[in-house]
Amino acid sequence: MSKPHGGTLVNQLASDKKSERLKEEAKEMKSFTLSSALRKDVQNIANGVYSPLTGFMTRNDFDWVLEESRLSDDTPWTLPIILDITEEDRDEISEGEEVCLKTEKGEPFATLEVEELYGFDKERMARKVYGTEDMDHPGVERTMNLNDHLVGGEIIQFKENSSDFEEYHLVPKETRVLFQEKGWRTIVGFQTRNVPHMGHEYVQKTALSFVDGIFINPIIGAKKSGDYRDEVILDAYDTLQNEYYLKDRAVMSILEAEMRYAGPKEAVFHAIMRKNFGCTHFIVGRDHAGVGDYYGPYEAQEFFDEFPDLDITPVHFKSFTYCEKCGGAVDGHICPHGDEYRENFSGTKMRNMFKEGKTPPKHMMRPEVAETVLKHESKFVE
Repeated sequence: MSKPHGGTLVNQLASDKKSERLKEEAKEMKSFTLSSALRKDVQNIANGVYSPLTGFMTRNDFDWVLEESRLSDDTPWTLPIILDITEEDRDEISEGEEVCLKTEKGEPFATLEVEELYGFDKERMARKVYGTEDMDHPGVERTMNLNDHLVGGEIIQFKENSSDFEEYHLVPKETRVLFQEKGWRTIVGFQTRNVPHMGHEYVQKTALSFVDGIFINPIIGAKKSGDYRDEVILDAYDTLQNEYYLKDRAVMSILEAEMRYAGPKEAVFHAIMRKNFGCTHFIVGRDHAGVGDYYGPYEAQEFFDEFPDLDITPVHFKSFTYCEKCGGAVDGHICPHGDEYRENFSGTKMRNMFKEGKTPPKHMMRPEVAETVLKHESKFVE
């Protein structure tokens, strides 16, 4: 099992006794109401998913991440984890002050010790993180709509956030115990925001053939229009696991986080998070975390070469198709047949079939999985 990123699994959850004290003290603090995405960032910091971060980034770490894809102590890290605030809020707080963080429903759940207040260049951030300043890129649009000031500092979470999918929710300290109890020494992580088709199953089982277990970790949270809804993804994977996986070789748990669509940089970030859950390997597919044609199909895989000290092994799958003559999913390393026998696993084509109430052919998706998807009246994010 991998050591946590940075060497120590962060725990910024207050003890029961401290929680009661902070709940009272928070009533007198200046407060910020966070979006759902920022609330999940706090939760992921507190539970160690973002280890070694203990809070929102100060300017030094922010600049290092943009320029070097590393924290200021040289630990690999590719995406800025930041809290943006308005100029009005900036004028009402001071460095060294402690502030209360509230959910979008106005419920106090954490505190932030204000270490640093600073401004930032949105165009620079977009260019460094996403490789473009094109407003059609959803990550760039989100960046340009941020408030103009950032606040960095350590957080303490004193109230656990409830999840809409609590039965699927495991944090790193729990998965690490679970993997140990199962006797898994090598674990491959699989990131997904789609329902599983036969290509996904081929990739997962190929990787699983040389490790002890697979950790299927769907991302739950804000996605772009047209993506599958969270409950559809989870139901589809439940069906696949129940019907086609050995129960002692596969574990599924959700990751509550926002998709940033940052391509190569997000791929490495995804690997870091799965390393904190205990994974030793991480599957990196074609155009991982990409959107549109902003990134090359294998750019994310190549980006891992810049991090020899990442301490989690990327498992690259360049291409896989269905071959009629082979009678199953194949890749270019094992199938000698020509394109006339091959059919791509087109996610777009399968989405369109579902929108029309049709079932994808069984060589593209397990019939049981397709049936599960079709049972949902609302399948896609609007």
